Amino acid sequence: MNLLNFGRKLALVALAAVLGAGPPAMAQDRPVIRVAVEGAYPPFNYIENNELQGFEVDLLKALCEVMKVLCVPVAHQWDGIVRGLLNREYDAIMSSLEINERRKKRIAFSIPYYRIPAIFIGPKETPAGQVSPEALAGKKIGTADRSDHETYLKEFYRESEIELYGKTDEANLDLLVGRLDAVFGDKRFLTRFLESREGSCCHVLGDAPANPAYRHQSYGIGLRQEDTALKAQFDSAIAQVMADGTYDRIRAKYFPFDIK
Repeated sequence: MNLLNFGRKLALVALAAVLGAGPPAMAQDRPVIRVAVEGAYPPFNYIENNELQGFEVDLLKALCEVMKVLCVPVAHQWDGIVRGLLNREYDAIMSSLEINERRKKRIAFSIPYYRIPAIFIGPKETPAGQVSPEALAGKKIGTADRSDHETYLKEFYRESEIELYGKTDEANLDLLVGRLDAVFGDKRFLTRFLESREGSCCHVLGDAPANPAYRHQSYGIGLRQEDTALKAQFDSAIAQVMADGTYDRIRAKYFPFDIK
C-alpha cells in the first residue's frame, strides 16, 4: 500500500505514533528534528494497518532515543525528496538514500546505516564456494543492466560471458531454464528468489569475494552540508546502536543476514 494514497496529515500522525514522538508539547523539552520518510519501500519503510513500519522506522526510533530528540516525520514522495531537504521542508532524510558522488555534490550524509551485500547464485549441482574470476572464467553470468553489479563483473570477470537484463528477475528465469551458469546481484532479491518455488532449482554459490572486493552500495541519512552538528549527532547515534546490539536486534526482524 503506497503512502501517497494517504493524506499528508494522516501519514504524519501515523509515523509519529510509530516513532513514539509524543504530544507536540514535548518539543519544549527536546530539540525537534524533522525527518523525511517515503513509506513505500518495504521492508525498509512501508504502510501496514494504517501505520508506517519497517527497518528504517524502527532504527530511526532507536537513533532518536539515543540522541534524546523529538523526531517529527514528514511524509514525502520519492521524487523531489532531496530538493525538499535543501528547501528546508525538513532537516534530514531517512528513506534508503544511496550515498553516491552525484548526491554528495548537493548534500551531506551520515555514516552508512546499511549496506547491501552482493552474492552469486547458481544451480544446485554447481558446488558452492568457487566464485573467483578464475573459477567462473568461461561461464555465463547474468546481472542487471546499468548497475553496480554490471560494473563490477565487467571490471573483474573479463573471462566470463556477462549477460545483461533489464531486471534481476529476468536473469533468474534464464538461470532457471539453464541459459546461465550464475546470477550476480543484490542479496535481498536473490535470497527472496531462492526462497520461492522457482528458486528451489538453485542455491548460493558465494558472496562477492574479498579480493577483488565488491564496493557495496551504502545508504545514509541525508543532511544539508552546513548542518555539521546534526551530522555528528547522527553519526554518533548510529555508531552507538551498532556497538550495543540494538542495531542487530532491529535488523534481525527484517533480514536474515548482516547489512552493516
